[in-house]
Amino acid sequence: MRVILDANVAIAAAASRGLCEALLELCLERHRLILCEGILVEVAEKLSAKLKVAPPVIAEYMQLLRDNAEVCEPESVPMSICRDPDDIKILGLVVPGHADVIVTGDKDLLIIKRFKEARIMTPRGFWEANR
Repeated sequence: MRVILDANVAIAAAASRGLCEALLELCLERHRLILCEGILVEVAEKLSAKLKVAPPVIAEYMQLLRDNAEVCEPESVPMSICRDPDDIKILGLVVPGHADVIVTGDKDLLIIKRFKEARIMTPRGFWEANR
């Protein structure tokens, strides 16, 4: 399965042991991660600014994500599709990344339920459907 993780799921996976960490490991073992530069930048920035993670740890995590993900360029998506313009880049990855699912906790995305061929699921929902 081809899986887009939103930035907050990727951040939670790095920040603490728990569901998102297990979900990332599941994706690395059984699925194909789809990311874009915008998501990677957001992850690095939030790990640094909000969580005060040391730069070498951030660099190592970014390399792990890059080594294990297909980094695609999001296509243009009409702004009217989603309430939050910051989420457009995630929806824009569906077609170029041939994504099957978007994993997010973002209510602005979850309310959509499906975008083109991709289901939009919570981390818990994805975990329970795929473990």
